[in-house]
Amino acid sequence: MTTLADPVQTGTTPSPPPRRSHRRRSFGYPRKASVWSYGALLAVVAGSVFPLYWSIVVSSQTSDAVTKVPPALVPGGHLFDNIARVFDTTDFGRALVNSFIVSGSITVSVVFFSTLAGFAFAKLRFRGRKALLVVAIATSMVPHQLGIIPLYILMAGLGWTGRLTAVIVPGLVTAFGVFFMTQYLGRAVPDELLEAGRVDGSSTFGLYWHIVLPAARPAAAVLGLFTFMQAWNDFFWPLVVLQDNATVQVALSALASGYTTDYTLTLTGTLLATLPILVVFMLLGRHLVDGIMQGAVKG
Repeated sequence: MTTLADPVQTGTTPSPPPRRSHRRRSFGYPRKASVWSYGALLAVVAGSVFPLYWSIVVSSQTSDAVTKVPPALVPGGHLFDNIARVFDTTDFGRALVNSFIVSGSITVSVVFFSTLAGFAFAKLRFRGRKALLVVAIATSMVPHQLGIIPLYILMAGLGWTGRLTAVIVPGLVTAFGVFFMTQYLGRAVPDELLEAGRVDGSSTFGLYWHIVLPAARPAAAVLGLFTFMQAWNDFFWPLVVLQDNATVQVALSALASGYTTDYTLTLTGTLLATLPILVVFMLLGRHLVDGIMQGAVKG
């Protein structure tokens, strides 16, 4: 049986206990935000919300009230009259429907194909996988404007000019979406989970549908939101190829055209065009927050 040596008998002095660093310990407790932090956040929120609020104010005023000094700072009572003027001036209802069809189709297609391609590049092993991924990423480095003329010639040869198909088909999948989902799925989906699914007899598409898609929901929400906003705000290509079958951005340019610009009419149309993006953001916002919290827990 062994006993501990007495420090007095051995002539050695016991070492003092290690001191805890107050600086390191302070990081373990949440700090209360200062007044300057709240002030900076309020300034950022006010700067972000003010353009939307100003659009509401101008849209609810008459054309004469916009040029008054000082300008009106509270909404008026002419919003519905200006909305009626927008629909009377241009075929704005048809433009909204066209934008919904184009943006919705492109968003669903980009999320589906990008997730499918990201799963293949991240988790499947086949010859030429890295080379194909490099080629897909390299296509995003070519400016979109350089392909307008050959793309228009192709659409004209297919007889798609003036049809929404000419806007939907070129945007069915994007290089950014493939790269984004490849990077996300490479870390979000464990190889052991896929191996367990193969042992249970699941096919490759079954693994994608039952394992990969649920795991990719936060990234798919982010990609879907960005894709919808990009497709909704696209102006140049629909202006070139759709002719009279306009989208909402082309209709807004028609409202702002002329010798004099009616800012009340233009901002009313802008307000109507902004509301669908806000609705999509509110629908996908929960998934965005879930993805942020999931990443924080994993970190």
